[in-house]
Amino acid sequence: MTGTAHHQLFSYGTLQSREVQLARFGRLLEGTPDALPGYRITYIEITDPEVIAASGTDRHPLLVASSEQSDAVEGTVFAITDGELASADDYEVDDYARTRVVLRSGTKAWAYLGAQAG
Repeated sequence: MTGTAHHQLFSYGTLQSREVQLARFGRLLEGTPDALPGYRITYIEITDPEVIAASGTDRHPLLVASSEQSDAVEGTVFAITDGELASADDYEVDDYARTRVVLRSGTKAWAYLGAQAG
């Protein structure tokens, strides 16, 4: 890894994909399973051709707040650099907003939530 990891990033969708990681970060990320309580997954249609090409699909998951206390979204926490966080920001379309969250483990991480949720 070039640079030092300064950020924790929680991914529940395409940023967990080998192909997306290689395209965005130039390497495979090492991660730890975790979950985000109080949210559920819905899906949106992506129209950005570059994002579709990297992920292989136009249907991407999107987190939305849930009123059900038992709801939680499973995913992976990755340690990433400043440059990798900027690359992830460039990858995510306007439907997503990078937001600071607290995971089930107590880890504070960035996650891309629905833009209205942030």
